[in-house]
Amino acid sequence: MRRVFRSTATAIAACTVVVGALMMSSVLPAQALPDTGTIRFEVAGVRVIHRQTENNLVFAKLYLLGGTQLVTPATAGIEPFLLDVSERGTRRYPGAALRRAVARTGVQMGVEANRDWTGFAMGTTTDRLDSSWTLFTERLLHPTLSAEDVEFVRANTTAALAQRVDDPDALLEYLADSVAFAGQPYGLAPRGTVQSLRSITREQLVTFHREQLQRSRMLLVVVGNVPRAKLQRMIQQSLGALPAGDYRWSSPPVGQTRPGSNVHIVPRRLPTNYVLGWWEGPPAGHPDVPALRVASAILSGRLFAEVRSRRNLTYAVDARFRDEALTSGGLYVTTTRPDTTLGLMRVEIRNLQTFTIPTENLRPLIQQFLTEDFLDNEASAAEADSLARAELYRGDFRAAERFVADLRAVTGEDVQRVARTYMRNIRFAYIGNPQQVNRFRLMSF
Repeated sequence: MRRVFRSTATAIAACTVVVGALMMSSVLPAQALPDTGTIRFEVAGVRVIHRQTENNLVFAKLYLLGGTQLVTPATAGIEPFLLDVSERGTRRYPGAALRRAVARTGVQMGVEANRDWTGFAMGTTTDRLDSSWTLFTERLLHPTLSAEDVEFVRANTTAALAQRVDDPDALLEYLADSVAFAGQPYGLAPRGTVQSLRSITREQLVTFHREQLQRSRMLLVVVGNVPRAKLQRMIQQSLGALPAGDYRWSSPPVGQTRPGSNVHIVPRRLPTNYVLGWWEGPPAGHPDVPALRVASAILSGRLFAEVRSRRNLTYAVDARFRDEALTSGGLYVTTTRPDTTLGLMRVEIRNLQTFTIPTENLRPLIQQFLTEDFLDNEASAAEADSLARAELYRGDFRAAERFVADLRAVTGEDVQRVARTYMRNIRFAYIGNPQQVNRFRLMSF
């Protein structure tokens, strides 16, 4: 038995949202361009992926692997904390001297806290590459980590994290991760918590830097017009001085029994109620992942069409998908009528699990997504993340180039099968009026 959209207008709205869900998801890999000289090699034990381009921009991102698997609740956020403090001064450029040197060079640097890695990135131009790389590696290798700088960054970071309590969406995401992945590394906040950052000492930062900054944890992705021999020399002369270490990348465990309730309700007087829940998907390299992306996007479109467009129960509803070492998907909505809304969301999941979508109806959607994906793929940062995810999650950076073929191969039967397999056992966080939601409604997913 096959389910069709309720009307042409609904179909158009749903299709638009599906494409938007695919495009807006930060976890989707940027589609690799035709081979422009991309190669993988090692320098002093550091894995390197280099994509040669012809423009004068250079983007480099160092992936320090491990993420939340390397910490405990008491030390969560220690590595991004360390890198943030490094912005305050290094051995060669103490204090404000570093900030003045960065301003003169024009290099842009940033720290990304991820559940699978800590990313340290820089963007510069080819004519400023040498000076930019010097500042970049100085921060990494020789941070001063003075007591004054540690306390300065600690105060700013904990203040920002404390504001999360006042932001329902930020708090919701933190709580939903904590509930869905309780007892697992993914349940820890990559940036840490107010409690963990208040307790981490300067001595712990120094020890972490000395013991955990190892070449075996590093994957460096460089996109830009850089001679390969020059890049190899730069890496050897800087990162090559670090300890080799014995770190081995591994994905988080799948399907662990998780303690505690599958619903976390936080009473809060708000104009609306916030709901977010996650279900656990397969490892990122699993053959079900392309179909699961498509299934999540279709569900997002249907939720928009039914809950927002047809019923006018919300301004914000979607089905989410996260491409990490262990994939996950989820449901998000803000609404003044949570019980009614959740009931409709449950119906849409069951419809996706019950009725087969004609495969031919998927083709226009997938093609539209691919077209827009090609257009959106010019950012070097997106290219770097695409290559890194393919290398780490699928064992080969060239897997990014198979994304098109994998997506085009998805059938209606695949969508139905993965919906049945993975869209279940959803663990929810709820912020709002507890009298407006039935806990058993949340537990029924």
